[in-house]
Amino acid sequence: MAENVKGSKLPMEGKRNILITSALPYVNNVPHLGNIIGCVLSADVFARYCRLRGYNAIYICGTDEYGTATETKAMEENCSPKEICDKYHAIHKEVYNWFNISFDEFGRTSCPQQTEVCHAIFKSIYDKWLSENTIQQLYCDSCERFLADRLVEGTCPTQGCKYDSARGDQCEKCGKLLNPTELKNPRCKVCEKPPRIRDTDHLFLELPLLKDRLEKYISEMSVVGGWSQNAIQTTNSWLREGLRSRCITRDLKWGVSVPHEKYSDKVFYVWFDAPIGYVSITSCYTRDWEKWWKNPENVELYQFMGKDNVPFHTVMFPSTLLATGENWTLMKTISVTEYLNYEAGKFSKSKGIGVFGNDVKDTNIPVEVWRYYLLTNRPEVSDTLFTWPDLQAKLNSELLNNLGNFIHRVLSFIAKPAGRGYDSVIPSIPDDVSGESHIQTKIFADKVVAYIDQYIEAMEKVKLKQGLKTAMSISSEGNAYLQEAEFWRLYKENRPLCSLVMKTAVGIVYLLACLLEPFIPSFTREVFKQLNLPAVTHVSLCQDKGDIDRVKRPWDIISAGHKIGTPEPLFRELKDEEVEFYRKKFAGSQADRTVRAEAEAENVAGQLKKTKLSIIGKEEISLNP
Repeated sequence: MAENVKGSKLPMEGKRNILITSALPYVNNVPHLGNIIGCVLSADVFARYCRLRGYNAIYICGTDEYGTATETKAMEENCSPKEICDKYHAIHKEVYNWFNISFDEFGRTSCPQQTEVCHAIFKSIYDKWLSENTIQQLYCDSCERFLADRLVEGTCPTQGCKYDSARGDQCEKCGKLLNPTELKNPRCKVCEKPPRIRDTDHLFLELPLLKDRLEKYISEMSVVGGWSQNAIQTTNSWLREGLRSRCITRDLKWGVSVPHEKYSDKVFYVWFDAPIGYVSITSCYTRDWEKWWKNPENVELYQFMGKDNVPFHTVMFPSTLLATGENWTLMKTISVTEYLNYEAGKFSKSKGIGVFGNDVKDTNIPVEVWRYYLLTNRPEVSDTLFTWPDLQAKLNSELLNNLGNFIHRVLSFIAKPAGRGYDSVIPSIPDDVSGESHIQTKIFADKVVAYIDQYIEAMEKVKLKQGLKTAMSISSEGNAYLQEAEFWRLYKENRPLCSLVMKTAVGIVYLLACLLEPFIPSFTREVFKQLNLPAVTHVSLCQDKGDIDRVKRPWDIISAGHKIGTPEPLFRELKDEEVEFYRKKFAGSQADRTVRAEAEAENVAGQLKKTKLSIIGKEEISLNP
């Protein structure tokens, strides 16, 4: 049975079953473009590719809602943590909807299922793999509370760094994981006063006892799953330094409660419960969630994230699942991104620097352009840089002049009335004309087949940037094919051969729409609309359906006699003055922009006061007599 009563997908016998997750975005702010490419967009591309290939895949994500950051944000906005989560979950969902992210389930870690699954896992590991220890923690006498890691800031103790705004859990500048008591000159983020050290009891996961099991899993799966190099390096660094016991509880109120009498006033540490969110959100998707999460023989787990999250997914989460002794579906492949930087500095949610998810809707730059640019700039092996001139260049040269130009040339020529084109009808090819025997067409088709092989190889290895580049190469070859064939001349001098060229070219238009659907799905929908074909039934690259074999004969992809729709330009040029406008608009932090906007509003109001209004039938009056 492939579906349960709710209509959700379940693993299928004889199918490739793929479970995809992206790191759960935190709900303390609006996601910026670096967050989007690092997690949800990359996973969305792979999920769409899996569906394109006919795999049985689901994509699970949701907002990470518990922990210190939520409590801190609630204090800042003078509301409850629940209200903060409700507000930002809705914002995240709206942003991802605009970006066409195709979740099968986008849930929340504050759901009842999260507590249920966390408690079950905790109880299964408590007796054998947890220890109790008294630790020293920073306590703020002014606020009368223990300070969780994100409620403390201070100077990073790492030699050569000394960043003076390092958080209690991690230095944002050098990336070093920290304990709050390691900070130099610590201060409470709430009241800015220096805290003192005080004893408190907590529970620890004994990672050293799980070392052999964990290392066996890592050594095998990192090879089988083709882990990205940055994931392997980060994981090996943790192993070389030696696994230590890790605290899994916190002195907070907002979180999953600890089902133990002694620790009933504490909650689970967010990095114990957050990865469990993948499981609990799947349980919201289907009551038969164990068929995905406790089925390693038939399910492959792919996880997408930024580099900061690696050790929690390659060490902490698998250790927790291994400790239960149950047959969990452990991560097969991890795809990790480095940082996407913004102009001269880093994107930062906390500082409000960069372009944020809710900003892009106001730029009038279509979603397919944003997706394309972020994916061509995906920081797969090293940090990359977002700049407005680079976005302009990618749009104008690659999308407009390459891809858009090829498709519009083909469809607009076919749409021309008889005598100048084909009156919107795909032409037939006479029996004495063949793509196999026409050397130029055969060479072009062979190149396309080679590119398809490269595309599939790249996408199977989650080399998304390479997959996109390969698909765009087919468009470049298509433009060259049209130019060399001189179809406009053939139409007058050799109509049968022109029909072959145009029927081949429109087949490539169809193929490009399929190949690019994982990357720019709104573009694909528009192309299929112009082809007058339903995208929902035609977007496919399945071996079982014979799609790969059809690529070898692109002149046969769309049947003769089919009537296309109305061709329209697919992309619009981004001009220099627009780029300069956006650079100025999004310069500095969000706070800086607010100040500028308020100043501009005051200036406009001042100008209005000095403006004379002419009222029909009456004399001029001044707003400032």
